[in-house]
Amino acid sequence: MSEITPRHVEWAPSGSAAGAAKAVSVGQEVQATDAHFSSGGTHLQAAVASSCGVFHGVNEDSHSPLNGAPKLFVVADGVGGGALASYVSNELVSRLHRAFEAGRPDEEKVRAALLDADRAIAGTIAGCSDECGAATVALCARTGTSLSHWLIAWVGDCRIYRVPAMEPGDAEAELLTVDDTYRNLGETPPPGGSPDDPARMVGNGAVDAPNVRLVKLAAGEMLVLCSDGVHKHADAREIGRSLREPLPLATRCINLIESARTHGSHDDATLLALQSGEEP
Repeated sequence: MSEITPRHVEWAPSGSAAGAAKAVSVGQEVQATDAHFSSGGTHLQAAVASSCGVFHGVNEDSHSPLNGAPKLFVVADGVGGGALASYVSNELVSRLHRAFEAGRPDEEKVRAALLDADRAIAGTIAGCSDECGAATVALCARTGTSLSHWLIAWVGDCRIYRVPAMEPGDAEAELLTVDDTYRNLGETPPPGGSPDDPARMVGNGAVDAPNVRLVKLAAGEMLVLCSDGVHKHADAREIGRSLREPLPLATRCINLIESARTHGSHDDATLLALQSGEEP
């Protein structure tokens, strides 16, 4: 994935921000990175883990790096079998970060950035291939100076969950998004397609109104962005259980991808987790 360095002078990673890549083998290596950000006594832990699909030569998922300010976080899934899948997901993440290098995101700016990316990527693909290509995406964007209010947005079947603060119990993750599938949108899939395939994707001109909503995040809670290589094989209870273990956040992310692999995931799998209110 190309280097993306969003800038925001108000925030800075702590001294040990960019964690070294960790690897655990479950058919494919899981690469994970973690970071810690702080400002004025407010803290944010972040971790991302990603694994190439068992039968893929390259990981067609992309995600935000953790070497910039905690302003925008993105997970994108290049649609398998489509043209330039890894390029499309990479370019989508890059374009969204560039769209918000200056100024704070709001609902209309997020929608506009996704629609602009849809048109631009579709044009790039058309210029070098006769085949279609696209990516699904989930993002969260901080709307103010605190960690309490986030805009979340998605197109397709990448998902966003809220995980309760770590405490005794077996609380499951709360799904905050609704997949843009033919079934959920009440549309008929194309011949050979499934009702559970994504009907909206960035890069094929099918995006009309990207989903955007405001979410309040309490101290200790998590926002979790993931591709379908994770959520199709790890339900809300497993996501909640794995991500509330008393382990480093990056290790929890790796373990959840391992669990998805154990339960049959062969696709590229990416998970990005943010946890607020933790001391360095």
